[in-house]
Amino acid sequence: MQISTFTKQFHYYKSLGDKSFEQVSDEQLFQQFNEDSNSIAIIVKHISGNMKSRFTDFLTSDGEKDWRHRDQEFEMDFNKRDELIELWESGWSILFSCLEELTDDDFENIVYIRNEGHTVFEALMRQFAHYSYHIGQIVSLAKILTDGKWKSLSVPKGESKNFNQKMFSKPKGKRHFIDGVDEN
Repeated sequence: MQISTFTKQFHYYKSLGDKSFEQVSDEQLFQQFNEDSNSIAIIVKHISGNMKSRFTDFLTSDGEKDWRHRDQEFEMDFNKRDELIELWESGWSILFSCLEELTDDDFENIVYIRNEGHTVFEALMRQFAHYSYHIGQIVSLAKILTDGKWKSLSVPKGESKNFNQKMFSKPKGKRHFIDGVDEN
């Protein structure tokens, strides 16, 4: 039950990134506002590198792999949308493959991240918070970059009343997800 909850929520946040990429131009994916800011592409590169490191051999090796070069994740060494999408998808693929192998019985097992012990549950929560933080940055950048042409990923401004009427007109129950994405 808990693994399915994590899987569902990771899919939801991935969908927010996917939908944000669709709304910006190729050039905007790589736009950096200043030396201290990150472009959407740099954030994607960082998330992907983190996912690969954390979820490769998740139960058996430290989540900070020797082969990971975190500082290089913040250097832009590509400039094509398809490369960005490939990086994005490869990180998520490793994460979702790992989740498929886990069971709820694994939640109390100890895994390590930078030599710090975490229960599997704690490690998943840590990574969930990390990725949702960065995906929020991606969404914010995309909103700014679309300059008034943004299509809301949730309840559009001024539409709360209509949205709530729609939601409360449905029978009570669980949230509805289609292909891991909230259908609402």
